[in-house]
Amino acid sequence: MLFTDRDDAGRRLGAELARYAPDRPVVLGLPRGGVPVAFHVAHALGAPLDVIVVRKLGVPSQPELAFGAIGEGGVRVISEDIVRRGRLRPQDIAAVEEAEQAELTRRAARYRAGRPQEDLRGRTVIVVDDGIATGATAAAACRVVRAQGAARIVMAAPVAPPDALARVGAVADEVVCLGSPPGFSSVGQWYRDFSQTPDEEVVALLAQSPRRPAPAERAGAEVEVEAAGLRLPGELTLPTGAGAVVVFAHGSGSSRRSPRNRLVAADLNRAGLGTLLFDLLTPAEEADRRYVFDIAALAARLAAATHWLGTRTPVPPAYFGASTGAAAALAAAAGPDSPVYAVVSRGGRPDLAGSLLAGVRAPTLLIVGSRDRQVLALNREARARLRCESRLEIVEGATHLFEEPGALHEVSALAEHWFTAHRPRPGGSPAGE
Repeated sequence: MLFTDRDDAGRRLGAELARYAPDRPVVLGLPRGGVPVAFHVAHALGAPLDVIVVRKLGVPSQPELAFGAIGEGGVRVISEDIVRRGRLRPQDIAAVEEAEQAELTRRAARYRAGRPQEDLRGRTVIVVDDGIATGATAAAACRVVRAQGAARIVMAAPVAPPDALARVGAVADEVVCLGSPPGFSSVGQWYRDFSQTPDEEVVALLAQSPRRPAPAERAGAEVEVEAAGLRLPGELTLPTGAGAVVVFAHGSGSSRRSPRNRLVAADLNRAGLGTLLFDLLTPAEEADRRYVFDIAALAARLAAATHWLGTRTPVPPAYFGASTGAAAALAAAAGPDSPVYAVVSRGGRPDLAGSLLAGVRAPTLLIVGSRDRQVLALNREARARLRCESRLEIVEGATHLFEEPGALHEVSALAEHWFTAHRPRPGGSPAGE
């Protein structure tokens, strides 16, 4: 397959990607050569166009060997394995990051010329390049996009060798490539015109592309959740067009005021997901630690609250549990009539759900900080007892409360992806089917 130029490649790739138009994606071009291709893809899909500015972090003694990558918004992905093998000291890592961050900031400002960065949270993102050689840059871009909150990532290119496609496929949800010839030696050999794309062309193409606003939000409404004969205070937020609502569960009585829960809930709202934050315990009960660990009672209240929610909105519910609330969420999800379609646990104690773990049917994501070692061990044991689809995600460098810079936003991004990927489509099948 031979392309006349990047415009020709973009039109052909756009036709191949037309099936993604109903997902209302964002198209990101890898500058510089990927942007002309991405421009035609965005036009074919009626999608907004932006750039994905990524800088690989190279080992000082072997700059071609990347130990990580950085992106806008403070996004940072690091390969601890390469850091160990390269015997990199913290000051070595910091020096490389500082230099690359300056170049990243300069390039992003140059390309956007004052336009704001597209919000990727909860959205389908199509990353486009004019070709993939080794797959290192494409893979780094996909990791950065994931960390910025994308719910689904499609990596697209006109041409790439088979081994590079396999490398990128390990980090993207899907890879679309028009041709993967066995005699691949360089991207340029598959173009008649592969002249360099100047910065001015990137700026001009971005300026021609319209932006699309993120889903509109409705402010949270104060509610009284009816559960087990109690009226528990809460806050229900339903963004316009919300396709699901996430019920937060925490073992203490302060769930709706928890700054960590509120941060994650706000991120989910911006992604178009509804949220219900409410107090599982009364103030008097919260003062008695026995109630905090009464998983059966917490689960019963959570199940009752979910039933109450079903009388207020028809959208499918999911659970986000923290601490002992994660055990309550899983115990409630194990109920034979549970309507919950997915469960996410943040630094939770799923082990406290005991034998009920085997009855959970909803796909379950367990998120734990790498430095929360005791809870990490308990989550590994609990996952082994689950019989449903499950995954354990470890946030590197995070402690139990995820207080480290960027840690909670990483939790939000992982949760958004899980809730969006498993959300039932009309007719009852999960979004991934």
